[in-house]
Amino acid sequence: MLSAVTMSTVKLRWWYVLMVSTEPLGLRESKKRETRQAISDHATRLFIERGFEATTIAEVAATARVAKKTVTNYFPRKEDLALDIHQDFVSSLADTVAARAPGESALSALRGESISAAQRFDALAGFSGPDFCRMIADSPTLVARLRELHELREQELARMLPGDDIIRRAAAAQFGAAHRLLFQRVQELTLQGLSRKRIAATVVGEANQVFDLLEPALGDYAIA
Repeated sequence: MLSAVTMSTVKLRWWYVLMVSTEPLGLRESKKRETRQAISDHATRLFIERGFEATTIAEVAATARVAKKTVTNYFPRKEDLALDIHQDFVSSLADTVAARAPGESALSALRGESISAAQRFDALAGFSGPDFCRMIADSPTLVARLRELHELREQELARMLPGDDIIRRAAAAQFGAAHRLLFQRVQELTLQGLSRKRIAATVVGEANQVFDLLEPALGDYAIA
């Protein structure tokens, strides 16, 4: 069984709650969020203990004390129980480019956010506990789903960029590949047992190297 400390670490490092409003939630909406989080908590614990492939939706439902249909209503895909910030992940690069400052290029905005994400140990940059990283690495299904999410994130970014179709897709492919590599580096270093601070310091340096390579071709592209 996972200790309370280990479980808390997993939650803090991988999941994060978006504070989309300072308005108090209604009772019904608050209850929904609590139920969703509870299901996700129980599922992650089971996945880490038993393996993702070996754990069934029925077992998650029984442990969370809800109906199986309740689980699938909140999480249509089993993979979503583990990778439950997938929507924020897919939109993250496009959101960064959309929010860039006047006169700032897409590359500059993405470089800055990539470095900031590493420094704050952001789940969207790949930071999580070693148990969680190992759970993903050991599951062909989760590895495939993560690859799919990277592809969807690249497609979402392409829609945000300027130019004709091939230019947008080519630029997004370069930016997406850079972020995919840096995400993988965070995961690799986590599995090697490095501390979060050391991982962040390493990845910040590597991010600058990667974006420096892209600078000659894309440094002046998509300036706001």
